[in-house]
Amino acid sequence: MHDTVMLESKGLPTAAIVTTEFVLEAETQRDALGMGGLEPVVIAHPLSSLTDEEIGQRIDQVLPQIERVWLTGQASPRK
Repeated sequence: MHDTVMLESKGLPTAAIVTTEFVLEAETQRDALGMGGLEPVVIAHPLSSLTDEEIGQRIDQVLPQIERVWLTGQASPRK
């Protein structure tokens, strides 16, 4: 999150990607770093036991969220 906050503060849209197990930690760090509006892109946990192909599938699943963050700053569609 530190790198994401630094890049965002420089005006560079950045998508922080975290697994489901680390969402709370990412949000806590984000809030502590003063960027409460930064929304992480969340993928299923774990990653370490996956093949490269399976990791690629996870990326494909969240690519629309990543693009949305880059373009709007929101990982999820606005409600």
